[in-house]
Amino acid sequence: MLAALGVAPWLWPSGAHAQAWPSKPIRLVVPFAPGGSSEIVARAAAFELTRSLGQTVYVENKPGGGGNVAMAEVARADDQHTLVLGHIGTLAVNPFIFDKLPYDAMRDFRALTLLAKVPSLYVVPAELPVKDLKDFIALAKRRPGQLNYGSAGNGSAGHLAMEYLKMASNSFILHVPYRGTGPQLTDLLAGRLDAAAVGAPAVLQHIKSGKLRCIATGSAQRIAQLPEVATVAEQGYPGFEMTQWYGLLAPASLPQAAADKLAAAAAKAILAPDALARLQADAAIAVGSTPAEFARFIADEQKRWKPVIARARVRPD
Repeated sequence: MLAALGVAPWLWPSGAHAQAWPSKPIRLVVPFAPGGSSEIVARAAAFELTRSLGQTVYVENKPGGGGNVAMAEVARADDQHTLVLGHIGTLAVNPFIFDKLPYDAMRDFRALTLLAKVPSLYVVPAELPVKDLKDFIALAKRRPGQLNYGSAGNGSAGHLAMEYLKMASNSFILHVPYRGTGPQLTDLLAGRLDAAAVGAPAVLQHIKSGKLRCIATGSAQRIAQLPEVATVAEQGYPGFEMTQWYGLLAPASLPQAAADKLAAAAAKAILAPDALARLQADAAIAVGSTPAEFARFIADEQKRWKPVIARARVRPD
């Protein structure tokens, strides 16, 4: 009708664009290797978005550069059907550990919704002779520099979580960075690492099987899946809290109408019963914020982690 009236397509009301979008499958890029919390959150959201948007939303893992490779690629994407899973590392840490980023965390993306928060669990191989965090810190202090911990890479959430604990406990534990949570877990399960701080979804099964022991949770309260495990704060470090978080971002070039439609759908999707069941089974906490709330959250997290990074002298690989 509008075309028949001689109105150019680019002058059509934004609602027409919103109805037409998406017009093809949507790629959701995860900036990390398969096997970690990021993939669990991304797939839960993608499954529900596929239902609500009428187009397939598929997950593509693209690790590298602490998440910078994927973030830079999506920032430049102009097909209007490419999204990225934002993370504490790529949005609140990398801006302060890299001298020059190939993307601007605030200007190159549209913040759509904070999808989920994931408690960091402090874990050790079952064979390590410690039963809780107090035992582990005592062992680390008796053997300074002889214990090690793994992370998904320099500047990753696991790296920050352990450095935060080291500062709080005044302990010295060596850092061994990996290219993703999956490879790190392989060595942790094999006993080649002494400890790690990992998002709950990736390690709960190994804790329940007895292969790993959770010595503390980084959450403010104990989690329902491990009610017997005390928090870091309960074990002598009041006020300590460490959770990972994941949100949905689109390139800044995505038209406003499409962004509004996607943000509303994503916030609703992560709170759908099936998504909640998936996340709750792995101790992930669904959020589903507005774009404005997510943008403010990112800014607040940058303020929180900037001084921690400076004190720990966190640098990229």
